[in-house]
Amino acid sequence: METIRLTTSQALVTFLNQQYIEIDGIETPYVEGVFNIFGHGNVVGIGQALQESPGHLKVYQGKNEQGMAHAAMAYSKQLNRRKIFAVTASAGPGSANMVTAAATAFANNIPMLLLPADTFATRQPDPVLQQLEHETSYAITTNDAFPAVSRYFDRIQRPEQLMSSLLRAFEVMTNPATAGPATLCISQDTEGEAYDYDVNFFQKRVHYINRQVPTTREIEGAIQRIQQSQRPVIIVGGGARYSEAAEILKALSLKHNIPLVETQAGKSTVTSAFENNLGGTGILGTSAANQVISETDLIIGVGTRYTDFTTSSKTAFDEKTAFLNININRMQTYKLEAFQVVADARAGLEAIANGLGDYTTTYGEDFRNYKAKWNVERERLANVKFNREAFTPEIKNQFDQTIMNEYADVLKTEFTQTAALITANETVKPDSIVIGSAGSLPGDLQRLWNTTVPHTYNLEYGYSCMGYEVAGALGAKLAAPEQEVYAALGDGSFLMLHTELVTALQYNKKINLLLFDNAGYGCINNLQMEHGSDSYHCELRDNNNTIMNINYAKVAEGYGAKGYTVSSKEELVAAIKDAEKQTVSTVIEIKVLPKTMSDGYDAWWHVGVSEVSDKASVLAANTTKEEKLQQAKKY
Repeated sequence: METIRLTTSQALVTFLNQQYIEIDGIETPYVEGVFNIFGHGNVVGIGQALQESPGHLKVYQGKNEQGMAHAAMAYSKQLNRRKIFAVTASAGPGSANMVTAAATAFANNIPMLLLPADTFATRQPDPVLQQLEHETSYAITTNDAFPAVSRYFDRIQRPEQLMSSLLRAFEVMTNPATAGPATLCISQDTEGEAYDYDVNFFQKRVHYINRQVPTTREIEGAIQRIQQSQRPVIIVGGGARYSEAAEILKALSLKHNIPLVETQAGKSTVTSAFENNLGGTGILGTSAANQVISETDLIIGVGTRYTDFTTSSKTAFDEKTAFLNININRMQTYKLEAFQVVADARAGLEAIANGLGDYTTTYGEDFRNYKAKWNVERERLANVKFNREAFTPEIKNQFDQTIMNEYADVLKTEFTQTAALITANETVKPDSIVIGSAGSLPGDLQRLWNTTVPHTYNLEYGYSCMGYEVAGALGAKLAAPEQEVYAALGDGSFLMLHTELVTALQYNKKINLLLFDNAGYGCINNLQMEHGSDSYHCELRDNNNTIMNINYAKVAEGYGAKGYTVSSKEELVAAIKDAEKQTVSTVIEIKVLPKTMSDGYDAWWHVGVSEVSDKASVLAANTTKEEKLQQAKKY
């Protein structure tokens, strides 16, 4: 057996360079590069190996461990999970800082390879700097937080363990049914230890992604259920996007007159311009999508996890509604007592389509009329204007006119959030990619952001993690360097995590931030007050109860970005047009009024409400919750 003597870290880097993926006959390298923040535990191990022989791997210095891992996630998401980044961090807090990003990738089924440094395998110098000590076991380290947020987890304490562990990690990451983060914790002394590796381990390795087709029983059962239904609707989930099922979805919809609705992960699989696409469904859905869902007798879920935001906490549909689930993950097909089709989304739909014959639904023009009505509502939201005398915001009965005027005076704006977002949507180039994750903007984006080019919508809403937005914009830009990328985020998310803006500037990867500043955590403030509570610790007010007006454009300029502050439609259009001309990253600070985001359309969200309170409004909210639960499917 021919061997080569390498350290564990050198073996790791050599292996990463030889991994390829093949889908539909197209073969590409699977690992694009490595994000790093070096510290003790990885700088003289993995860091040294990358310095000496990185191969084709692109190496980027991150600024926050969570942020750079989010960038890695957004990169893979933008490329439909066909390429990944590895992410390495130092032992202790550096590695712990990646746990949130691992959870975000896990919830969204996005692969990436996490390489947190670990304590010494020999334990000779224990306890080392930043090492936890547990009385019950020396084996427990910071990295024991990762198993719950990893699709695959292992701890490498001997060089030869790396071989079997890497093979298993890549099998998990390249399997569409299990795709997600793989975490390999490598002890810091092991990183530098040498071993005589079999050279065959470093040969080019191709991971083949085959499109799983449904069985005859599954195909016949699906066809039967569709043909027996009168008003079916297809929910387009993330699995439909990753399998590139757009063409078969459109063909099915047009031939059989079946409406399409979208989840956050599925949006832009089929563009908003498609006549039968009614937009987002559920809590953040359009009136058109939610109306058709409420009337359906069969929901065909394609690659969706059926989160509470998709199902309106299981109140969106009639109790007699049947379900047909097509998903590569068997567990997901079982949800809501559905008929189960375990298959690749595209392959499954194609197999079913072949047997539907001349079947057509009974909708006629109904759902297209619903869409026309929604378009009228969207136009209204695009033109909502503030009135200092008698203004009724979209989020009603929470802030009175005095408070609204106070915000207008302090922020020096009368711009509404819906008008600002639709203006941005209609101004940016059609192939621009929009990024989002948390706050009220995901609702506005799912309802109001119209896509005309496929795969230009990169929303992380499986975990709705504040801080994904800026890092995600960097990841998307790395995946699509020729397209403009816009992160739509609130001031709360910007304050939470924006450090990868510096990374974008450092490597000249231009991103654009649409920073909606309403001086607070507006989404949660809405939720708080809607359920009977007073506004409490969700507004950005100082110790004198004065609204804070932070100059985020100046913060951006301090980093070296181009900054803009706008408070009107005209100023926003001008800023976007000018930002397109820039070669550096830009931050467009948009001063908007609170309570002017879009509200819900025939949807309900189940959240915990106090059963005991001194406030009658809280008790009333709890009563409403209990009444709604009586209408909800129980499981």
